Amino acid sequence: MLIERLSIEGAWVVTPRQHADDRGVFFEWFKQPVFAEANGHSLSLAQANCSVSSAGTLRGIHFADVPPGQAKYVMCTSGRVLDVVVDIRVGSPTFGQWTSVELDTVHRRAVYLSEGLGHGFVAVEDASTVIYLCSTAYNPAHEREINPFDTDLAIDWGVTAEQASLSDKDSAAPGLLAARDAGLLPDYATCRDYRIALDNPPRNDGSASARA
Repeated sequence: MLIERLSIEGAWVVTPRQHADDRGVFFEWFKQPVFAEANGHSLSLAQANCSVSSAGTLRGIHFADVPPGQAKYVMCTSGRVLDVVVDIRVGSPTFGQWTSVELDTVHRRAVYLSEGLGHGFVAVEDASTVIYLCSTAYNPAHEREINPFDTDLAIDWGVTAEQASLSDKDSAAPGLLAARDAGLLPDYATCRDYRIALDNPPRNDGSASARA
């Protein structure tokens, strides 16, 4: 299993080692010790989601208030999707930037994004099935959206706004700068401090761990 950082801090792409024979293929799509070594802390699993989408369906851009936010570990088990991570953390050196990874059943990559990052994907093929592990349970009171076709982001989804199938909620979502001005976006320093706390959990005696 190979875990590599993406261009946005707090996001990684995971490429598993696949073992194929005449029976099929076996691979480990998530392994806590390897993940924790790369990320700095274990993934606390609170919820597992699965979505099945027809070609052209676009889900996102979604994020949650920090703290606690919602980290996600995302993989495509059928079909093919373009997965997009957006830095929406106000004050981040890469604020407003995005990166994408194609998730499919050939390379079987996964994407991990930490708390405070925006996430979305578009299905390239019919019946594209995406599963994702989440660090916190869904809480509608703290869930937010940004319009995926915001011109300030200029994300290349491979489909136009007219071609894509979006939920009413995503279609009506504000753009990045409007969401910033409304105070809806996570703060970079807050997200960073939250991650540091996860990397250095308190000991039983209440003191911080000595982890470097």
